[in-house]
Amino acid sequence: MIKRLHYIKQVRPFYDSDLIKIITGIRRSGKSVILQQIIKEVKLKSDNIINLNFEDIRISSIINNGEELLKFVEKNRKAGKCYLFFDEIQMVEGWQDICKTLRLFNNSIFITGSNSKLLSREFTKELSGRYVAFRVRPFVYKEIIEYGKELEREVSVADYLVWGGFPKRLEFDDIESQQRYLNDLNDTIIINDLINRYKIRKTTLFRKLVNFVLRSNSRIFSAKSIYDYIKNEHKDGSINTIMNYLTYLEEAYIIESVKQYAKKTKRELAFYTKIYNEDVSFNSIRCMDNRFDLTHNMENIVYLELLYMGYDIYVYNNNGREIDFLATKDNKKYYVQVAFSVAEEKAYQREFSAFKNIDNLSKKIIITNDDIDFSTSAVQHIKFKEFLLQSELK
Repeated sequence: MIKRLHYIKQVRPFYDSDLIKIITGIRRSGKSVILQQIIKEVKLKSDNIINLNFEDIRISSIINNGEELLKFVEKNRKAGKCYLFFDEIQMVEGWQDICKTLRLFNNSIFITGSNSKLLSREFTKELSGRYVAFRVRPFVYKEIIEYGKELEREVSVADYLVWGGFPKRLEFDDIESQQRYLNDLNDTIIINDLINRYKIRKTTLFRKLVNFVLRSNSRIFSAKSIYDYIKNEHKDGSINTIMNYLTYLEEAYIIESVKQYAKKTKRELAFYTKIYNEDVSFNSIRCMDNRFDLTHNMENIVYLELLYMGYDIYVYNNNGREIDFLATKDNKKYYVQVAFSVAEEKAYQREFSAFKNIDNLSKKIIITNDDIDFSTSAVQHIKFKEFLLQSELK
């Protein structure tokens, strides 16, 4: 497995800190691998290490709660600074209080989990600045290329556009095996985990909502608009139920909502958000007859790549014209529009007109899958395959 330096470099300055290092992200995004790579680095200077993976039945069968975890650490740690690595810590009841206690006694704590409740308001309030968090996501294309070299195979842009960046799926040579893995992953993460974790009784309603939302990535929604779609077949589904289900999907890092930012009012529009999938494979495995939604997957991927580059992202409402992204970093603004192609005149006019009345002090960018350069004096055109290799917007 490749060394994911993008994330490890962020954690390194905190190796010896008493801050609790929280590594979160969707299941199978590579958190455990990153944790092992950090352990390997720490071993260069210390052997006072305790590494526990709570998905391992040999561990979870003897440590079920915080008190048992505390006793295990006290029994097995050596004198001096001890480095504690707890993988999928959310499976241990009362882990929060024990971690707060352990950090007081010369322990450097690293934890991973697949649920954003690790960063819940209650927990972060209790910690009061005593933690630092890192979000891990599936591979971006630069990482896919690197891993492909390790596997001695090439992974095309088209492949990424359809099947996304879950690391494990790249280890399978044929598409059928990859699809089987992704379908099983979908069932584990979305169906089994969430239905069991939240004791969802209206499973048919939940599955329908999940399928609708994940097929509809890169689109603007409100809870009511989703409710209006669902209610025709499920009379017992309320708006509150819909909102709860969407919250569950966000807590498991399956979807992410991005608020609109309106130029005229200069404020966020709280009731309408754009939903993006954590990986475009969640859309593609729901498509029939290989009729993949390349247009929306492409926008979804641009969103994920921009996050990887370190940009803060908004959807921008330019007086009724939607610009896909307002990306900001280091006091610089970039207005980014994404289209599969602007080769046809109608598409060209629609996409470029979104920038109307945007001042020339900010960079305006359009990203398409076209090979022809459509740059103008005011708008920079970036080819999608070239954008995927960039480390930042230029």
